[in-house]
Amino acid sequence: MKKNYTWVLLFLFLSVFQNGYTQKAAEKEKNINSIDTTTIKLKGIPVIPFRDTLFYVYKKVGSFTAETRAKAISEKIKSLYEDSFFEPDSLKIVKSEITHDIMYKDDFVIMSILDIDAKAENQTANFIAERNLGLIKKAVISENENHSQLPKRLGFTALLIFIIGIILYLAGKVFNKIKNYFIIHKSKYFKGFKYNNISILSPQKQLFLTTRVIGFIKIITLILIVYLALPILFSIFPATEAYTTTLLHWILNPIRHAFLSFVGFLPSLFTIIVIIVLFKYALKIIKFFFDEIKKGNIKIDGFYSDWAMPTFNIIRFLLFAFMLVIIFPYLPGSDSPIFKGVSVFVGILFSLGSSNAIANMVAGLVITYMRPFKIGDFIKIGDVSGEVIEKTALVTRIRTPKFEDITIPNATVLSSVSTNYSANTSHAANNGLLIHTTVTIGYDVPWKDIYKALIDAVLKTEMIEPNPAPFVLQTSLDDFYVSYQINVYTKEPNKQPRIYSSLHQNIQDSFNAAGIEIMSPHYKAFRDGNKTTIPEEYLNKE
Repeated sequence: MKKNYTWVLLFLFLSVFQNGYTQKAAEKEKNINSIDTTTIKLKGIPVIPFRDTLFYVYKKVGSFTAETRAKAISEKIKSLYEDSFFEPDSLKIVKSEITHDIMYKDDFVIMSILDIDAKAENQTANFIAERNLGLIKKAVISENENHSQLPKRLGFTALLIFIIGIILYLAGKVFNKIKNYFIIHKSKYFKGFKYNNISILSPQKQLFLTTRVIGFIKIITLILIVYLALPILFSIFPATEAYTTTLLHWILNPIRHAFLSFVGFLPSLFTIIVIIVLFKYALKIIKFFFDEIKKGNIKIDGFYSDWAMPTFNIIRFLLFAFMLVIIFPYLPGSDSPIFKGVSVFVGILFSLGSSNAIANMVAGLVITYMRPFKIGDFIKIGDVSGEVIEKTALVTRIRTPKFEDITIPNATVLSSVSTNYSANTSHAANNGLLIHTTVTIGYDVPWKDIYKALIDAVLKTEMIEPNPAPFVLQTSLDDFYVSYQINVYTKEPNKQPRIYSSLHQNIQDSFNAAGIEIMSPHYKAFRDGNKTTIPEEYLNKE
């Protein structure tokens, strides 16, 4: 009986102990699950965009610590304040599956609120987002009301515009002074520019060109000043700050690209310079050789001195063409399709539009080596007579005795019959040009009297060579008269009109003095005893 009582007491003790332990464990677990987060002492990082704390950030997100998040949010709130055109109604909350984003307009996220941020404050994410949105809006509006940036920015803008205006004014004055200086001292700096006795630029044209260049540089400088000032002006207002980089890129990117392209082109440039220098000195050596041929210091059988410069010009043209062929691959963009297309297009235009020019150039080359005439010769081409004053690759220019300058294409010269009256007058040993004129006299005048009258007339004529002596030819015995041709020598072929005029005057005087009528009779003879046309001296002999 006693033993059973002992076991009952032991069972009751164990039951009480187990129930107490179980109750304490349950209470401990309940206390753990029901702990208020507000009792946990988390360290909050304040968001202070201005002077006062708006709210705290407790948790880190990914690799961003709470300090980094708070600093970034503060900077973004400051950027709202710096926006002179801030619109409070554009602040809004955009919800997603995991975050509540506070955004300005549609593209600027100020901060993101996660569930862990809400639990840190024992609130909902929506509550935290609404609260922070109101605080941000209130802080920015208050700061704008108390410390508005718009007047300051407008003041900076006005000051910058004033400074730009002063710089533009001073730059314009500097360029005007430079321009006026050259105008006042034009006689000192502008002497004209000549090359091989050819006036390329007169002093007046040099001054005009210089003033135009100064004016052009002035305009470019003023435009650059304004353009470079625009990025500074745009950077004052946050709304236009993005244009600063754009404007700078518009001018800096081309400059950078051009500089890098130039640096990359330097090896090819040095190669081109070396090629040009080599060809230049090669041409100097060749020109010296042909100059000596032209002067007669070097003589080559069958090669005339007047061929020297045309031949040199041909060689120079071929050398220049060969040099361009060598240089072409080194030119920038020579292998581009556009460059090749332009080259082909120019070649087609040249081939289609220069057929006549090429024909005249080939004819000029042929005429040069045929040597039918030279500068200063008195020639006749077709119906044109005159002195050769110029021979070019394309045309020949002739000046008539009436001082008319006539241009004849070389192709026409080559295809026409040309007469050179000066061919035998270039050396003193030659007799000169033989000129002639014809008179017709009736059969009743003895031919000896006519010969004598013609010779007397020739001897009174200017610019006639007495030796060889002039002579008369009877060129025809016509039905009613005889044709007498007087032939004389002259070494002034370019003065033929004056010589002929003087000769004709003297013939009239000589015939009048001799009692001979210059006329061609037309008559009918009746053989009924009338006087015959045979001269009396022949009749008396019978």
